[in-house]
Amino acid sequence: MGKLEGKTALITGGSSGIGLATAKRFVDEGAYVFITGRRQSELEAAVSQIGQNVTGVQSDVSKLADLDKLYAGVKEQKGKLDIVFANAGTGAFAPLGKISEEHFDKQFDVNVRGLLFTVQKALPLLQPGASIVLNASIVSSTGSPAFSVYSATKAAVRSFARTWSVDLKERKIRVSAISPGIIPTPGYNTSLGMTKEQVDQFVQSSIDKIPLGRPGTADEIAKAVLFLASDDSSYITGIELFVDGGLAQI
Repeated sequence: MGKLEGKTALITGGSSGIGLATAKRFVDEGAYVFITGRRQSELEAAVSQIGQNVTGVQSDVSKLADLDKLYAGVKEQKGKLDIVFANAGTGAFAPLGKISEEHFDKQFDVNVRGLLFTVQKALPLLQPGASIVLNASIVSSTGSPAFSVYSATKAAVRSFARTWSVDLKERKIRVSAISPGIIPTPGYNTSLGMTKEQVDQFVQSSIDKIPLGRPGTADEIAKAVLFLASDDSSYITGIELFVDGGLAQI
């Protein structure tokens, strides 16, 4: 029996990177998984990689109509949810003094507004004892140049984990945040707009600051999300779990 046998899970932003790695882990542990993504071709490729017990839904978390359609499909197909991994997010660089309204709005629309309504609209389907995992980041606790707006969105996500764990305590629904460190994924290119060379340079320049001496992998984050989603963490709620090789801890 897998750790998630008989469970139904939703992972937003599940077509690549951390979301895709987590979907694979969930399915391996017995769950049926719904994944979302904005690009249909990537979504179809992810579903093919996962192979079984998965449904891909093209959806943008910043569009509430998309979320309504998503949950209508989940209700029709499975009728319930046991796990929500609110993973979808976006980021961009801009130093203070050059932050545009568009830069601010896009990140808060996806990372804060979209995440909030992803969870709120899931509530009618969530079962007693369900687990909600929010993807935050170590940048909510550290200072990164030209990254203030993104960092602020992730600080909001961490706050949601605290307050929602109280809001949902009567339903025995647990809410936690996961805060990855440096995890090179396709999002560094597609969201942050970094070239492969820039990513490599960033990773190399950061290694000396990481006690474990290396960047992490998407699967290492997925294993931590699995822990928070499963009964292995049955007495845990409201926390922020850093999976960062110690980077934010020193």
